[in-house]
Amino acid sequence: MVLCNADARLFIPDGADPAIALARTTDLCITAHHDDIEINAYAPIIECRSREDRWFTGVTVTDGAGSPRGGLYEWCTDEEMKRLRMEEQKQAAAIGRYSAQFMLSYSVPEVKASGNAALVNELERIILNCSPQSLFTHNLADAHDTHVATALNVIRALKQIPAGKRPGRVIALECWRSLDWLCDEDKVLLDTGASPNISAALIGVHDSQVSGGKRYDLAALGRRRANATFLCSHEVDKHDSLSIGLDITELIEADQDPAEFIGRHIDKFKADVTARIAKHRGVEPRRF
Repeated sequence: MVLCNADARLFIPDGADPAIALARTTDLCITAHHDDIEINAYAPIIECRSREDRWFTGVTVTDGAGSPRGGLYEWCTDEEMKRLRMEEQKQAAAIGRYSAQFMLSYSVPEVKASGNAALVNELERIILNCSPQSLFTHNLADAHDTHVATALNVIRALKQIPAGKRPGRVIALECWRSLDWLCDEDKVLLDTGASPNISAALIGVHDSQVSGGKRYDLAALGRRRANATFLCSHEVDKHDSLSIGLDITELIEADQDPAEFIGRHIDKFKADVTARIAKHRGVEPRRF
């Protein structure tokens, strides 16, 4: 398919025909930055990597120009960083044996622009061409503005697609804020414990970020380990590593307002905290 931006690329690690690579996709992940996919979506990556009937495709929306940089990469220009980050993303796609990897090369202001029809329509075309069973993206409670803007653009694209052609499920993933605050019954638990060497390699290949001043390799793996251990207080660990997601399929299918949708989960968390305090507070001690 023809991509909108001149610098955009479609990379297919095994050299398959593009139409075949997209059509075989079962799991599609759309995120803002190079390395977001590897940090957020390791569970579907490794599951697809080990099966013949599952294929993972990634979509990186931004161009990488505004990336933080230090160390060996401190003096890289924005143009050099864009090329470097694209190469790192291609290496990650090869390690993960992705079916395909889109790099759409939109600037951050273009992603954040409200109602960017070109981007929304391009995402719609990608989703229709891939026709995935599951779609993964950022969550609406993320602390990173570009992540939230990307999620909203994905939601807009999905709502443009006829109901019968949408993915069967849409999962929002934690990244620049954990989802451990969700009430347990609302957590989608994604097992990230398989092949830890592949997990480390997928993040480590983004060396311009890891060596350049952001230890995403340690942080992402540590969060997953913490998710597994702190999931249940009175049981032994059932997993070595977990990511937490939120199913937002209902938000798409019922055409709900995104702010109201995530607001209900925040209100539910508040009610849970308040009820737990009230349950155990008892009689307040007298003050003298």
